[in-house]
Amino acid sequence: MRILSLLFACCTLVLTGCGDTNSTSSTAGTAAGNTTIVTAAVPGNYPVYNLDAASPESPDIRVTLKNAPLDGAILVGQFMERQFGAAETTVDGDAIVIRQSDPLPQGHYILYLKDKRGIQLLLSEDQTFTVSADMNNPVATIRVEGSEDNSLFYEALAYEAGQQDAFNSLSTQLQSLTPNTPEYEAVNAQRLELSDQRTAFLETLFERAPNSMFTSFKRAGQNPRLKEVRNPDGTMNEQGQVDLYRQEFWNNVNFGDERLLRTPVINNKLKRYMEELTPQNAQAIIAAADDLLERTGYRGKFYEFFANWITLKYEPGKTPVMDGEAIYAHMIQNYFTRERAVWSDSMTVFGLQQRADQMAHSLIGQVGPDITVPGLDGQGKRLFDSDKEYLAVFMYNPECDHCIEQTPKLKALYPSLKSELDIYAIALDTEDAKWRKFVQDYGLQDFTNVYDPTNRSIFKTYYVDNTPELYLLDKDRVIVAKNLKVNQLAEAIRLDKDKKSK
Repeated sequence: MRILSLLFACCTLVLTGCGDTNSTSSTAGTAAGNTTIVTAAVPGNYPVYNLDAASPESPDIRVTLKNAPLDGAILVGQFMERQFGAAETTVDGDAIVIRQSDPLPQGHYILYLKDKRGIQLLLSEDQTFTVSADMNNPVATIRVEGSEDNSLFYEALAYEAGQQDAFNSLSTQLQSLTPNTPEYEAVNAQRLELSDQRTAFLETLFERAPNSMFTSFKRAGQNPRLKEVRNPDGTMNEQGQVDLYRQEFWNNVNFGDERLLRTPVINNKLKRYMEELTPQNAQAIIAAADDLLERTGYRGKFYEFFANWITLKYEPGKTPVMDGEAIYAHMIQNYFTRERAVWSDSMTVFGLQQRADQMAHSLIGQVGPDITVPGLDGQGKRLFDSDKEYLAVFMYNPECDHCIEQTPKLKALYPSLKSELDIYAIALDTEDAKWRKFVQDYGLQDFTNVYDPTNRSIFKTYYVDNTPELYLLDKDRVIVAKNLKVNQLAEAIRLDKDKKSK
């Protein structure tokens, strides 16, 4: 059951920067767009690309294709994590034509055909050009006239395609060899040499057009090389490798070029960075988020996108990560302030701050709040009066389906833990008679049963978004686990004991 009465305000984060993704005018604004640009120093000494100062021309693009259906094509763009239909197309003879009076927002597009194949296009200020290709082998046959970005882009794709068979062969060989053997190292050296050749080739393209959309886009998509990190005894430190890789992961991204937000590269990198390269625990996620947001200078559309995406990703109730409240509260309190969340109104920011403040009182690693709530006899029952090694704070609603399911399981488990655990059961958002009947019907007399119809005694203590909620406190009354299912309680106690014994 979702708890609303405990919240001062329940606000929803909105990616306000996305605008109406079904309309090119709402995202493009004028010819240059209405995007706020990062003007601080850009990591890597990359140039700042100011969209407000750019003046793209109206698109007049002609794509001539062989061996492809021409009718029904659609031009699809991307902004942050959303894709949208960007422009209508017409057919003129053997060509697909994209022509309109308003410029298209600068970024990466895909011209999708009826048979689900597509042609990638980069759009910058120059939006008048022609493309021709045979769809049976588009990368090898494509020809571009009038667009330096697309000429360089397909030159890069052709080079990479020419290396692909060799890369695949070497990768297959590596899978059959034992790491750290001479045979493995020899094959891996060949693979690294191919990678170096590819990097060198791309650098020649970047030098030809250093400030181009192509260079910014292609650089951003390059991942750092996985470097050797060894332990003092000479063995490979795999975790150290991943940590270094994560630290260098964003080095090729120009945070001064917000055209990149209209390409898939930033969204893809963000998902990989947060979901794959970052350990899925609150401490690591917070550290990764702080490092990334610092790179943005805490302003601009990169900052807006990253702050919203990470906060929504780990919002309590939507993430399996234990103590999502710690991530959410940290993000809101540090990045959704009036000074930094310039895309949002002050009342929304105030409501978010209030919700984060409620969460911040009961995070893992903190001493749990000591509370006193009226019990069945009407007398106050103090949580910390228990002398057991562990305390479980169980919050439920007598009419909540999940509570009705979990409560009998907790009662059945309790005898095996009774020697070291007390259960402090708090009824929420109910009536006195319903609470007493629930305790009687489910035989919860061994628990410390409490209920405060005003919620005053538990306001800003143990945060609960959905019932049932189960916290575990150790002998020092530090919160060691939360958001637990009943079948996880015994394991949480064991893990805490193992941790403290080391």
